[in-house]
Amino acid sequence: MTDKPQLSLAVLSDYICPFCYIGYLRLEKLREHFELAVNWALVEIHPDSPAEGKPIEELGYSKARLDGLMGELAGMARAEGIELSPHTFTTNSRKALLLAEASKALGADVFYHLHRRLFESFLVEGRNIGDSAVLENLAGECAVPRETLEQAWNDPVYEQRLQRNLAAAVHNGATGTPTFFIGDKHLTGAVSVDALMAAARAALATGESA
Repeated sequence: MTDKPQLSLAVLSDYICPFCYIGYLRLEKLREHFELAVNWALVEIHPDSPAEGKPIEELGYSKARLDGLMGELAGMARAEGIELSPHTFTTNSRKALLLAEASKALGADVFYHLHRRLFESFLVEGRNIGDSAVLENLAGECAVPRETLEQAWNDPVYEQRLQRNLAAAVHNGATGTPTFFIGDKHLTGAVSVDALMAAARAALATGESA
C-alpha cells in the first residue's frame, strides 16, 4: 500500500513525436511523488506520411523553424541524459498507435514496456516504426501475443479509439503534442518537470484529481 496521492491525468501523444518522448520521460519523474493514473490519449499527428518514411524537411516547416526545433530537442535530450538518433525522417504511426491501444488490455507492465520501446526504437535507434515487421519484432520483445497484434490491426474498435482521442483533443482545444491535461490545466509541449509538478499539486489541492 502506497501513501502517495493518486494523480489522474491524460496525455495527448504520438510515438513519432520526439517532444512526446521527452515529455514522457519528464512525467515519469512524478512517480516519485504521486501514484500516477495516466490515460495515454494516442493520436496520429502526420497521417499523410507513408509507412516507408519521408524526410522531415517535407513536413512543411521553414528551415529556420526546423533548425530551431532540432536545437531545442537536442538541448532537452542532453538534459534528460539520453542520446537521440539524428531526427531526419518521419513515418506513419497508425499501426504503432493501434498496437499500443490494443496492448492496454494486457496490463500496465506490458503496455509501458511497449510504450517505451516504441519511443526508443524510432527516436533513439532510428528504426522505422511504420514498418509492420519492425512492429512485429517489438511486440514479441514486449510479450504482446500475436493475437493481440492481429486484433490491433484488424479490429475497427482500435481505429475508433484513435478517432475518439483526436475528437477529444480538438474539443478540448489541444494545439500540439504532447499536451498534458492535469486538473484544469492544459500544458502543451515537453514542459519542465517543475511545471508538471506545479499543475499536479494544484489539481490535488482543488480536488480535481483523485
